[in-house]
Amino acid sequence: MEARYRKAVPADRERINALFLEMLRSIYRTDPVRGYGEHDLDRFFDRGEDWICLAEEEGEVTAFLSIEVHRERPDYLYLDDLSVTEASRSRGIGSRLIRIAEDYARELGVPVLVLHVERENAGARRLYERLGYVPHGADGTRIRMIKRVGEE
Repeated sequence: MEARYRKAVPADRERINALFLEMLRSIYRTDPVRGYGEHDLDRFFDRGEDWICLAEEEGEVTAFLSIEVHRERPDYLYLDDLSVTEASRSRGIGSRLIRIAEDYARELGVPVLVLHVERENAGARRLYERLGYVPHGADGTRIRMIKRVGEE
């Protein structure tokens, strides 16, 4: 089955939160985990530059990636909360979501993408490295990774 990609709308909040909880359980191997708060996703729906990209398969949302634009020096896109449901992993969906974000960065003229990955999440780290992201420091239990996609 082929995935379809689209921008999230407020009606997707519940499914996004369910995928977020699944991601947290998978990474931290614990339950209970805390999902998004009531207004945590609001900024992604306010028509600003931040947005959430979804993957849908047969009408069901199976993955998402939060994309945040940071207008600093230098500007960068922060990729946050990539979650692909277990049944849809290893099929290129996460890679495609990241490539969509990279295309968005190029559209905006933003030269750098930044993300964090848990040190213990070897599978995610391999994915990011395969897509050209390189380690660029550490933040506690997480590794910061970057990719340059344009001129600074």
